[in-house]
Amino acid sequence: MPTDKFVNQLGQPIGRPLPGWVPPPFPPHQAIVGRTCSVEPLSPDRHAADLYNAFAADTSGAMWTYLPVGPFTTLGDLCAWMEGACLKQDPQLYAFVNADTRKAVGFGSLMRIDPTNGCIEVGFLAFSPAMQRTTISTEAMYLLMRRAFDLGYRRYEWKCNALNLPSRATAERLGFQYEGTFRQAIVTKGHNRDTAWYSVIDSEWPDLKRAFEAWLSPDNFDRNSWQIARLTDLRNG
Repeated sequence: MPTDKFVNQLGQPIGRPLPGWVPPPFPPHQAIVGRTCSVEPLSPDRHAADLYNAFAADTSGAMWTYLPVGPFTTLGDLCAWMEGACLKQDPQLYAFVNADTRKAVGFGSLMRIDPTNGCIEVGFLAFSPAMQRTTISTEAMYLLMRRAFDLGYRRYEWKCNALNLPSRATAERLGFQYEGTFRQAIVTKGHNRDTAWYSVIDSEWPDLKRAFEAWLSPDNFDRNSWQIARLTDLRNG
């Protein structure tokens, strides 16, 4: 049920007022540097070869099942897709680059960018095996989320195939709240897709940011680089 308790002159319930609301700017397509990774504007020249090699480790092609593109069987196929995709303003594509190796290990985007309503989505996420279940994967998501809220966005969305249980678990671990499932939302690769919706809103961000920063701190990892406190525990603590 809605939590707003405001009424108009007719006695009808309406949303809370937003005095001084100013739509945020369109996000700059610029690099963000973190401790374990950087988030860089996706470039065929700089990132295609690294990504193709990283994706090749997924020999089953499982990482592409729920994405509308891929798998890419040749470097040329990946370059051709990137050359078209990187020209678009939305989705705004980024490479996730390992800070130690300087190799790109995945990509993702900010998309459905709606400054008028202060809403933005993170999506089109392709994590190679070298990125999956690593600190890099968490930090990359934190860096993009931080950019959105620092710019003044009110709502940050995560959407995925409702059957994609790993993606849903990741969203929940990162602090997104489940909002519902849109049935028969789209057709992808010749199959129906029901879409699960998740979000973080601006009032939740300060506590979530503190949890991310505590988790990402070098002090939260032992000499073998294993986490000491889980992100979920830090969020709920």
